[in-house]
Amino acid sequence: MSNQDAVFMAMALKLAEKGCYTTDPNPRVGCVLVKDEQLVAEGWHVKAGSAHAEINALNKIDNAKGTTAYVTLEPCSHQGKTAPCCDALITAGIDRVVVAMQDPNPLVAGRGLRKMQDAGIIVECGVLQQQAEALNKGYIKRMTTGLPFVRSKLAMSLDGRTAMASGESQWITSPQSRSDVQRLRAESSAILTGINTVLEDNPSLNARVGEQVTLAVRVILDSQLKMPSNSKMLELPGQIWVLTCSDDDQKITALEKTGYQVFQIREKDNKLDLQAVMFFLGEQQINNVLVEAGAILNGALLSEKLVDEWILYMAPCVLGDQGRGLFNLPDMQKMADKKQLNMTSVRQVGTDLKLTFETAK
Repeated sequence: MSNQDAVFMAMALKLAEKGCYTTDPNPRVGCVLVKDEQLVAEGWHVKAGSAHAEINALNKIDNAKGTTAYVTLEPCSHQGKTAPCCDALITAGIDRVVVAMQDPNPLVAGRGLRKMQDAGIIVECGVLQQQAEALNKGYIKRMTTGLPFVRSKLAMSLDGRTAMASGESQWITSPQSRSDVQRLRAESSAILTGINTVLEDNPSLNARVGEQVTLAVRVILDSQLKMPSNSKMLELPGQIWVLTCSDDDQKITALEKTGYQVFQIREKDNKLDLQAVMFFLGEQQINNVLVEAGAILNGALLSEKLVDEWILYMAPCVLGDQGRGLFNLPDMQKMADKKQLNMTSVRQVGTDLKLTFETAK
């Protein structure tokens, strides 16, 4: 990898980031076209169903012959809602294509690279691959496992409390942390919570970022169909999915008439099977799930290792030993039962610390 390749691929990755709020269920992709070491055109994938990054870049120049294309993801080789991008690059007369990573989608998975090579194009893959993978964690995980990438957002005091004993929790963290959470919501395909959080807090679970956003599906885990007919969510646009293991047809019909979409998921120990929930979301082309829930659901997700990333905002305050904790883990009795997390980053947001962890394998 030359320094020049790294520089232009970094530009393409920056373009791909522009689609972070809008491309679901498609990946975020950027493309730059370079001729004689000069940038001549750029593009990114804006929205599912619209032109891909390579096409948006090609449309900005009259003659692409002799150029090098830098693309953050392998150009597609199959006919979907748009024509194959590798065909467009071949037809345009591109000399060389530099790709950050191979597409994990089985419909592509190296076929685009081979097709361009067979047409005489010089193809190189793996430039800034790690950065490209970080941009599309959800898409990659869904394509390779059938499951979405799951992150849980938590806020706590210095003494590890999420709320007072009464349940009062507004506001533990700073305005800057709350704005950061809005960006997490905007990046997500679905925002998931449990029925207890809905009944206690009546949250809206919408993203307020002041930019165009593909609305995340709001997903409520509600084993016994306690979902109220007057939640704040119904006042806002977007889909609300209620996942249940109840077979009460009367309650299901009533909720559907109110505006919810109700899906029945298999049960486990008289509760929703959380593994089945995640596979269901993957089947619905959900790439990224943001969990905003209480100690019971977070404890269950932690126990089953269903969360890939934990984002914890720690505020410089103390709520006391009567406050509510982060996780409900009643089966933990000794140190051997402890749950191990791996810290990946720490940064300050407003007056708070933002701690990011991965679940240990």
